[in-house]
Amino acid sequence: MDFAIESNDLVSMLMSIICGGIIGFEREYKNKSAGFRTIVLITLGSTIFTIVSQHGADSDDRISANIITGIGFIGAGVIFKDQFSVFGLTTAAVIWTSAAIGMTTGIGYHTLALIFTMLTLGILLLANHIEKLIGGMKNQQMLSVTFRNPDFDQIGCLEEKLRRFGVVLQQMQLSKDNDRLTVVWQISGQKNRLMALHELVGRTPEVISFK
Repeated sequence: MDFAIESNDLVSMLMSIICGGIIGFEREYKNKSAGFRTIVLITLGSTIFTIVSQHGADSDDRISANIITGIGFIGAGVIFKDQFSVFGLTTAAVIWTSAAIGMTTGIGYHTLALIFTMLTLGILLLANHIEKLIGGMKNQQMLSVTFRNPDFDQIGCLEEKLRRFGVVLQQMQLSKDNDRLTVVWQISGQKNRLMALHELVGRTPEVISFK
């Protein structure tokens, strides 16, 4: 079924490009995997799908509802996990939020979409400052150390050195592979002390590698 393009629809698409461009510029500036073009296309695509769902037979909402599912697949594709850390969660959240902004413009709530955009941009810009503030108070991380020889006395010796830095240690995992011994600790303390702790571990002769 054909339908005529309304001026409100054109305004909605233009607004989605503007909102997506604002967020996408920040992501591109920080060299994230989902940059300017990706975010703009996500907001624009969400707007178009929302408009189509309104013009469909009986104003079917299933198209707009499935946007959330589709965006979930895109978001999952930018999340990566290694042994101790997860990367890309913020980017996935930005993709999800951008789709919501696109749907908001699609139903004609342009002012609300712009407010959402400014809120999202504000959170992204302030996030680094807040994280630095929290990191200066106390930080927690996993430390994996591989020793050259399977001598368990090395563990106690290194733990004693680490405690001198005023950090809290909790042994999480211990494994032995031929002539190598690997220990995983959960450590917590002030960020500057943790950085000094890394230098200490790196200078320890018995340590082959750590991360």
